[in-house]
Amino acid sequence: MDIAQAASKDIAITIAAAQSTSAPLDVAANVRTHLRFVEAAADHGVQWLVFPELSLTGYELAAMPAMLLHPGHALLAPLREAARRTGLAITVGAPVESENALPSIGAITLQPGGGRSVYRKFHLHAGEKQFATPGQEPMHLQQMGATCIASAICADTNQPIHAARAAQAGAHVYAAGILTSKTGYAAEAPLWRAYAREHRMVVLIANHGGPSGSYVSAGKSCIWNTQGLPIAASPGDGDWLVIARPSPQESA
Repeated sequence: MDIAQAASKDIAITIAAAQSTSAPLDVAANVRTHLRFVEAAADHGVQWLVFPELSLTGYELAAMPAMLLHPGHALLAPLREAARRTGLAITVGAPVESENALPSIGAITLQPGGGRSVYRKFHLHAGEKQFATPGQEPMHLQQMGATCIASAICADTNQPIHAARAAQAGAHVYAAGILTSKTGYAAEAPLWRAYAREHRMVVLIANHGGPSGSYVSAGKSCIWNTQGLPIAASPGDGDWLVIARPSPQESA
């Protein structure tokens, strides 16, 4: 994989977007891919690593009921161990159970100390509503040291109210796993930049590195500073690790 990295005074921990490529419906293979990103991230001092939407299965909506995962699932044991060993918090994309018959599109976070959490996509695209249940939690915040991180998944980031709620709740970082094409990216990136600038939050977008479901991903995973300027970004598709680290004078 390629690495894009830079420092910023706007962050207090080292964060990264994993622009990974998913094998359709092959969780074991995707876990192996994730582990390669985790090892590379650990080598570069990353403390929080975010993967794309449905990164562990690919964007295969119709198959989600048969592919449900949860933080304690046996298939995720290598990732739990990697989080413990490396000291990394890892957020991965997966189908998860909901309170209704249809599953939810989830972001599972595995903490190095053993903590686990699940965020369920709150805003669905129109084409997802026949396959998925929206989450009941409009905002999901997690803490690492003094840094508060708000989770988002793809269509969440198209709704300005979602980012505004994150900012109002005290988030320093708005971190989203997504899947979007070149056309989608061109329309959505101005929103992400605006969230960073207007809410004074660092915004992290982790897109797929290759095609998934019916989408040809644009890649271009990016981390924007609080002025809406890119700290680090991938130039296009392919496997990339995009890292933003604190400026030396900002490090604790």
